[in-house]
Amino acid sequence: MVQTAMRYAFVLPGGTAAEQLEQAVLADRAGWDGVFVWEAAYGVDAWTLLAAIATRTTRVRLGTMLTPLPWRRPWKVASQVATLDQISGGRAILAVGVGAVDAGLPRTGEILDLHSRAERLDEGIDLIRGLWEGSQSFQGRHYQYQTGRDDLAFVAQPVQGRIPIWVVGVWPRPKSMRRVLRCDGVIPQYEADDRESGLEAIRSLRAWLTEQGAKPDFDVLAEGETPADDPEAAAAAVEPWADAGCTWWLETRWEMPQHTPERMRQVRERLAAGPPARKDRAP
Repeated sequence: MVQTAMRYAFVLPGGTAAEQLEQAVLADRAGWDGVFVWEAAYGVDAWTLLAAIATRTTRVRLGTMLTPLPWRRPWKVASQVATLDQISGGRAILAVGVGAVDAGLPRTGEILDLHSRAERLDEGIDLIRGLWEGSQSFQGRHYQYQTGRDDLAFVAQPVQGRIPIWVVGVWPRPKSMRRVLRCDGVIPQYEADDRESGLEAIRSLRAWLTEQGAKPDFDVLAEGETPADDPEAAAAAVEPWADAGCTWWLETRWEMPQHTPERMRQVRERLAAGPPARKDRAP
């Protein structure tokens, strides 16, 4: 296996728009490679926030973690991501999934059937990619799009040659993996009760991607929490995931509560400490 360099991103757990903006600026200055924000049914608007972050940063990649695409209009998402890509100078990433059905999340009347959500996810990915490539029409079971205006495709052209699309993939389910191969990265889900079984699943997933002809730099994500006050321990926690074939480490703080002053302090401390990279390892 050809090993690619690991990159490091922080998923901001919450806070006001102003707090998250300042956290993103801190991440940019502290050497992180990416900043991702939560896209909620109601709350701080992810795409407005990301556009503001783009104007205050110079290097971090930007996106949501993640966008529940079946519950969004795909042409609207395509517009939001392309706009972010232009404002940021080509730093946008789109991360998508079927959407989480959780008792703690708001009910908004969206469709909950998994099969229907999966169909919409597939069509949404194809529609978005087509719009970015200049297509003027799409006819699917769930979505139809038609325009005769060439200027719309021109003014909304992404800066990147290809904006990366990362998708949730359940290993080793065949249908989910076929969807992964149509994208540029995978946010893995797998049945693993402990660290070692998770690492083995990543190795198997990476080997399968290679067998299917995926490029060596196809992104495979890992996530977790590392300490701010022990750089060696932080790097040691991430290194096995890099060795297993992951290309991005997402530093996360999912546990509740997420918006307290104490949590905001913890986030700032971890961001300021920098990514959990071994200093003696080649980038």
